[in-house]
Amino acid sequence: MPSRWWGRIGAGGAALVVGLLIAGVEVGRGREWTDADWGRYGGETYTFVAPGDAPPDQVRTVIGQMETYTPTTGDTFYDIGRYFDLGYNEIVAANPDSDVWIPAQDGKDIQIPREWVLPCCNFDGLIVNIPEMRVYYYPKRAKGAPRTVITYPVGLGRTDWKTPTGKFKITEKTKDPTWVIPESIRQERIADKGFSEKSIPGGSPDNPMGRYRMRVSLDIYSFHGTNIPWGVGMFVSHGCIRFYPEDIERLFPTVPTGTPGEFIYQTVKVGTRNDRIFVEVHEDIYSMQPGRWRTTINELQKRGLLDRVDEEKLHQAVYESRGIPVDVTRETLPPSTNEAGGPGIHPLPATQLDADDSYPSRNRPATGG
Repeated sequence: MPSRWWGRIGAGGAALVVGLLIAGVEVGRGREWTDADWGRYGGETYTFVAPGDAPPDQVRTVIGQMETYTPTTGDTFYDIGRYFDLGYNEIVAANPDSDVWIPAQDGKDIQIPREWVLPCCNFDGLIVNIPEMRVYYYPKRAKGAPRTVITYPVGLGRTDWKTPTGKFKITEKTKDPTWVIPESIRQERIADKGFSEKSIPGGSPDNPMGRYRMRVSLDIYSFHGTNIPWGVGMFVSHGCIRFYPEDIERLFPTVPTGTPGEFIYQTVKVGTRNDRIFVEVHEDIYSMQPGRWRTTINELQKRGLLDRVDEEKLHQAVYESRGIPVDVTRETLPPSTNEAGGPGIHPLPATQLDADDSYPSRNRPATGG
């Protein structure tokens, strides 16, 4: 790791270095990522067709595509995630059997989950889906133009400072904002680190807001950059939405003041593309939406898609909860229905379900802070 990072990396970067040392990797050997590597991915504009805009077989709410990557010596999931503009949580969930610190030792390619089901059903402004730690930005479109979306990974509030749900508007945009530290956070900083300052000037490397901030109309919350990029895809903030520096630099000039948005909480997303059905399942990170199986069945029923779903594919997708779109389309229509789950869908044995009708957790997103 270049020496210029020492003193600036904070807790997230320190954890990265310690993890590498424990794993037996010599810091500074093998690949060395630099600032020039970041920003090659991200900011792509995707077109889609929303429900109601076209016949059901032409609706397209799955964007992007899966990729693979061969890790080399010196790679970690933190670096790979940032390079491909993914949160740490996303790349870990997509590769549950890989070593996050030294994935090259496994001698195999890793999955790069650059494919997403759009959240339901608001396609206007900024939509933050909390369980997946991802923002979807739907710019205003000209009459007759196709719908478009741009998406970015983010870091969110710790479990003791949960990012809220609810609608909002962008109320203010600031470059190099001064961070006036709320008293509750200031007291926490005094207790934890002995830092007693009341504000941190804009442009300072110690300013956790980074170079850009967009305030929202919900209490004290904001979209902003970060001085600890490794926290994207983790629960590290006091509720605010943290972007990679290169992502907020792209997004900031494109979002007008007054843009509407919403913080939502969807552990299960259902979408279609080329008349195929996809399900994307995430962990219930704030324990707000128990029952992933019930939730998935309900989402499919609401869209009238349940009778076209393959039972085994659906069970596997929900059980693994890897946070990636899974094609669960049934190749032939079921011969009959059953009362328990709808056409062709059967409940799992009770031993395979949690008490709340969820699946046992296999892939917990990393926490931080």
